[in-house]
Amino acid sequence: MRNLALRMRFFLVLLIPIGLLIPHAQAADFKMAVVDPQSVLENSKAGKRALDGLKEYVSIRQKLLAKDEEDLRNQEKQLKEQASKWSDAEKKEKETQFRTKVQDFQKRAQDFNQELQKKQKELVDEYMKKISVATQAVAEKGNVALVVDKGSEQTVKIVIYNKDTIDLTNQVIKEFDRTNK
Repeated sequence: MRNLALRMRFFLVLLIPIGLLIPHAQAADFKMAVVDPQSVLENSKAGKRALDGLKEYVSIRQKLLAKDEEDLRNQEKQLKEQASKWSDAEKKEKETQFRTKVQDFQKRAQDFNQELQKKQKELVDEYMKKISVATQAVAEKGNVALVVDKGSEQTVKIVIYNKDTIDLTNQVIKEFDRTNK
C-alpha cells in the first residue's frame, strides 16, 4: 500500500509540471492584437473620401436650411412691421400662414437630421464590413488568433492598455487602402 502511495506521488510530481507546460506552449502560439476602426476610417484614403462626401452633403443641406431660416426671419420681421396696417382677420391669416411655414421648416430640419443619421449609420456599417475584411487579412498574415476593437476617444474605449507592438491599426489602414481604391 505504501508502495502504491509513493508511486502515485511520483507520477503526480512528474505529471504536474508537464500539465503546466502544455497550456504554456499553447499560450505562446496564441497571438492577440488590437485595431482602432475609427482611425482606419479617418486615416485611410477611401475612408477620407467617404467622410468628405458626407461632410459635403451636410454642408449643402445646412446651407439650404440656413437660407430657409433666414427667409423665415425676414418674413417674421415684415409681419411685425406691417401688422398695424392689417385688420384682425388679415393678421390672423398671415400669422397662421407664417406658423405653417415655421412648422414646415422644422419638419424639414427634423427630416434632414434623420436622413443624416441614416446616412452616417449606412456609411459606418459599410466601412466596418470592409475594415473587418482588411483586419482579417492582416491578422491571418501575422498569424494573429484574436483582434480586439481598441476603441478611441470618439468611441467607446474597450482596451485600457496595449503594447504598441500588438496594434495593427496602421497595417490595417495600408491593407484597407490596397483593397479599397
